[in-house]
Amino acid sequence: MTGRDWSIQEIARIAGTTSRALRHYGDIGLLPPSRIGRNGYRYYDETALVRLQRILLLRELGLGLPQIGDVLGPSAGSGTQGASTPPGAEASALETHLALLREEQSRLARQIASVESTIEGLRGGEELMAENMFDGFDHTRHRDEVEQRWGEKAYADGDHWWRGMTDTERAEWQQRVADLGQDWIAAAESGVDPASAEAQALARRHVEWLTGIPGTPASAPGGDVKAYVTGLGEMYVADPRFGANYATSTGGTHGAEFVRDALRVYADAHL
Repeated sequence: MTGRDWSIQEIARIAGTTSRALRHYGDIGLLPPSRIGRNGYRYYDETALVRLQRILLLRELGLGLPQIGDVLGPSAGSGTQGASTPPGAEASALETHLALLREEQSRLARQIASVESTIEGLRGGEELMAENMFDGFDHTRHRDEVEQRWGEKAYADGDHWWRGMTDTERAEWQQRVADLGQDWIAAAESGVDPASAEAQALARRHVEWLTGIPGTPASAPGGDVKAYVTGLGEMYVADPRFGANYATSTGGTHGAEFVRDALRVYADAHL
């Protein structure tokens, strides 16, 4: 590897992430900078880039940050003696990631084919084949993360609830979630204060939605709903997968931050 390194702003742009996320990875020891310049800026070398690629791959596979830390082990820049990973080991680990990505590629290809088939059937007035309509769809893909965060019962209750819905009920629930997300984005882009009546009405809808999902801490009798709601707000900002649901036209984490702040105000006042 060469001796070149890149600034945090360059890496954020190249990797399609944010400087905030990179700083968070560093603060929790997942991706410390290779060096810090005299100007206080963080810089990352090629070894750090390989580690970041693995982090982002694991995020795409649904792992949470604590799980990723367990998988990757300490970073060479974390101050742990002997933590540096040989290039051969990094390559082997990436081969495992590549195999998982190819599985995901296959799943997405099946999804695309099933949706295309449904569209063709609808336009041609053909009978829809139910057994072919859901090939590649898997609502259990985040099972490990849910069980890691909230326990096996949380996943089992949510899974039972989801499977017990009719197709119409699922579609209505998904539309409700989509409408809520769009209303959050519109409010964030309008520039209203998170404590405004408009934002707080959205926060109330959000909490009602959360408490209606079996298996979550928000739905359990005696559960700490306030901690759950405020914790989710923080996760929306820190986790690009969830923050993307509230991304405004200006990009970045502004939308997710607006949701977090509004939920925090609501939680302090009502939970």
